[in-house]
Amino acid sequence: MNPLTPRTQSIRPCTNDAQSMQTKVLSRVHLKERVLTFFVLSAMTLWASDVLAQDTFSLPQGCDAYLTVQSADCSVDHHFICVGDPEGHKQRVSLDEQGLTYLGMIDDQTQWIQSFHPLSGHSERLEDSPADPANLDELIKTGQDTYDFRTLSDEVGTTRYVGQDTLTGREITIDDITIAETEFNITAYAEDGTELWSSSGNEFISRNWRMFLSGTSFIKTPGDTFERDGRPVEFIYPGEPGFLSANPKHGCGVVMSSFEVTP
Repeated sequence: MNPLTPRTQSIRPCTNDAQSMQTKVLSRVHLKERVLTFFVLSAMTLWASDVLAQDTFSLPQGCDAYLTVQSADCSVDHHFICVGDPEGHKQRVSLDEQGLTYLGMIDDQTQWIQSFHPLSGHSERLEDSPADPANLDELIKTGQDTYDFRTLSDEVGTTRYVGQDTLTGREITIDDITIAETEFNITAYAEDGTELWSSSGNEFISRNWRMFLSGTSFIKTPGDTFERDGRPVEFIYPGEPGFLSANPKHGCGVVMSSFEVTP
């Protein structure tokens, strides 16, 4: 599952492709006062300066990271939990060479709960009672999961995401961790039913971490198409070199897409 925002951070509402697409498709939006538990303006300002000033990313007080992922598309993700988060909820921050690109939260079924996009300044939250919620247990048990839900945003309005994930049966191992490949397709619609973009490709799931990891995808918008390769390259744990690094390592300097949006 993969929106132009989070289902995580390919193109599900928390994956990197979704984040990239949302930033490109949206034009001018304003910073929302209230986002995730720790996503406050003062923290954003502090983090941004920290990222530029040092090599290690600093989480807010009360938050503990358990995994850093270096990906092929010149991005690095840090996964963590914070005191006061609901049971099973996990948070993620993503960075590229310039700094913060995404802040998000998912639940134990990988539903995107909330997210904030620093580059565009917009935030999103999951609607109450989705028509067909994302369900990781269903995907693991049956090999397929469909979803149909909406995200709400004070800055950009309502977006509907419809799609499905299917386990391909293929597994890969990275740093002694085995992850399962999925095949996905997803379409995002504006509130009036206009198609905003669609995407298909492959992602991965971790059964132990209960989350999606980006993969390869083909994205289509009304004005362009492009491909993305956000496959994980390294899994780094607390105490290991590179844990909470503020610097992406792989694929940097490569032009991922020429897609642009005219305001």
